[in-house]
Amino acid sequence: MFDFGIEGYQPLWLNRRSEVVREHAHRLRGLAGRTLTRVWMVWDRQDDEWFCDCPVLFDFEGEQVEINHHKFDDLSLTWNTIDPSGPVRWTGFDLQWRSEPLPGLQAVRGLSLNGVELLEWTGRDLAQGNADVSFVFETSRVTVFNALDENGLSFASPDQHQRSHPLH
Repeated sequence: MFDFGIEGYQPLWLNRRSEVVREHAHRLRGLAGRTLTRVWMVWDRQDDEWFCDCPVLFDFEGEQVEINHHKFDDLSLTWNTIDPSGPVRWTGFDLQWRSEPLPGLQAVRGLSLNGVELLEWTGRDLAQGNADVSFVFETSRVTVFNALDENGLSFASPDQHQRSHPLH
């Protein structure tokens, strides 16, 4: 199994919202009311940009959810398995963990989480049925979505082709 250059990382790939709900809804719901204390992303030091292939880590007061998209429909959520003080070893790249490297992430750090929504893609294409994870705060949100074989990040409301499924 490919570990994305991260020691000890073992992604568990799921393919539909129903699978994510079955495996992770309880823990995702349990994040509500917690403060977002840190977001970690892998940074490509040579190109000075986010390395979108590696998981994004959201730390809610010591409960860390690790989100990663792969291929057209794979989503992995793992919990408290990645140490961002460790190295990221991927041949041909100079990578390191960085906290809140993007301005939008700096804006949500320190906010209390209202809830989590799974956003299901309803478009009529290969991505139909994909599940994305959206963290909803009082005045903002951050979504990690499938950007076709890598992670994407959005701070906007769900797209017209995304059906929101709040986890209550």
